[in-house]
Amino acid sequence: MTRPWWQWFLGWLGFAALLATLVFYAASGLLAPAWAVVLLLVVWLALVLVAAGLLRRRQPLWVLLTPVAAWLIWFAALTAGETWLGWTG
Repeated sequence: MTRPWWQWFLGWLGFAALLATLVFYAASGLLAPAWAVVLLLVVWLALVLVAAGLLRRRQPLWVLLTPVAAWLIWFAALTAGETWLGWTG
């Protein structure tokens, strides 16, 4: 079954938004230690693979959740690190 063009457009737009979150993950080194940045980048890469898999399985609308998840994970990780582990910029 083929999806309408607008679903594919939104799926690829979500994928582009996910790629844009890399800036936040890469800049995490300003606040977080190196081990945490590496862990965050691994999580980000896993989200990219999930998004690519969703596009490949022809479920483009689910890709829209990946940039939201990426931002929430990044924000939660840095907030938790700052609050409980004493990370400071």
